[in-house]
Amino acid sequence: MSVRVINFEEGFPTRDQAYQKLEAALARARKDGVAVLKLIHGYGSTGTGGVLRFALRGFLRQRKEKGDIAAFVNGESFSSFDERSKALLAKAPELILDRDLGRANKGITLVLLK
Repeated sequence: MSVRVINFEEGFPTRDQAYQKLEAALARARKDGVAVLKLIHGYGSTGTGGVLRFALRGFLRQRKEKGDIAAFVNGESFSSFDERSKALLAKAPELILDRDLGRANKGITLVLLK
């Protein structure tokens, strides 16, 4: 399988625990040859915030700048019309059937590994 789902809502982790979980998930995915990680982090109970959403995306931005990951796509941009999403779909064609494709879901982020 070329896509792995990681749920960050389980157990309500702190920001630091979420960083550790993501680091471990990235390492494990690389070892297992996974192409894409789908992170479920939620978007905040009010629908307007989400500490984990902002924290994890900031963390991924740093990893992208360092060259540790190829790209990441915010759930609200995940569509068959988005260029970065097209790269995800090329590496993991099964994402064409993903229920979040084209639904502007702020509660997820997809990561394209190198």
